[in-house]
Amino acid sequence: MTKDILISRRAVIASGIALGVSGFAPLARAATLMKVAGIHASPVENAWNSCLHKALQDAAKEGVIEYVFSEGVSGTDYPRAMREYAEQGNKLIIGEAYAVEKEARQVAADYPDTAFVLGSSGAEAGDNFGVFGTWNHDGAYLAGMLAGTMTKSNIVGSVGAIPIPEVNMLINAFAEGVKAVNPDAKHLVSFIGTFFDPPKAREAGLAQIDAGADILFGERIGTADAAKERGIKSIGSLIDYTPRYPDTVFANAMWYFRPILNAAIADAAAGKPVGKTYTSYGLMKEGGSDIVFVKGVAPAEAEAAMEAKRAEIKAGNFEVPKMMDEPK
Repeated sequence: MTKDILISRRAVIASGIALGVSGFAPLARAATLMKVAGIHASPVENAWNSCLHKALQDAAKEGVIEYVFSEGVSGTDYPRAMREYAEQGNKLIIGEAYAVEKEARQVAADYPDTAFVLGSSGAEAGDNFGVFGTWNHDGAYLAGMLAGTMTKSNIVGSVGAIPIPEVNMLINAFAEGVKAVNPDAKHLVSFIGTFFDPPKAREAGLAQIDAGADILFGERIGTADAAKERGIKSIGSLIDYTPRYPDTVFANAMWYFRPILNAAIADAAAGKPVGKTYTSYGLMKEGGSDIVFVKGVAPAEAEAAMEAKRAEIKAGNFEVPKMMDEPK
């Protein structure tokens, strides 16, 4: 991979001076900011990558880190990107290992002084390879509770990327939420075989609507386009899709990467090992995920029941099932 490919045309290298955030100005003047690199296999418009990218951008704007990134990095080029960023002196590298689990761990072993914290279905490795999962399943469960009371056909659908544990858990949680309030509802599931292909997700959504689904859970971006086209309701994942689809997306299972990032930055800055799992920082009870929804779309009693369950989750009195087998 050439350097021009590695460093995106939209790469952001944050200034050492925090603009408009006076509380961080002394830190910016007193010390060199930590250099952090983000490596995104998909475009940063992709919902999952946008969560990482926004958290990193915000930290840079606040004067906490310097940030540079690459997007659309293929699996074959990913280990090379990791090595190049490590060679450039980045202290912390954030990204994803889903397509390169073995290779990513090898790169980390070759650069013991660089901290790597990547989204992964596997375990941490050594002192410098940490992992995190995308556990916004709490919000998906709550959205399922709303969908289960709203469906008229008694059929709901989910469109996912690839049946890896994190995706499976999210879709299963949505299905469990539906089942909790409507045990007779049928749940259709489709996987598009890639992490970013909005037209393919739209096609999968249209097929589910043709099969009777009247509410879609869009684990993948593009699902809401099918729902909008056919005039049904949809649920988003990771980010808030409602502003983009105001008459279609009525709820979103949100995921906020900043708590995970903060923990990783703190460990790397203190010279502590990052070879651990950071997933728990993304749970609802830790402020790393939630549900946002448009009030008044679901019946009032359904919203009240959902809010009661949300309060239980936040208090640690109810745990949404973590079911990582492929949904059927």
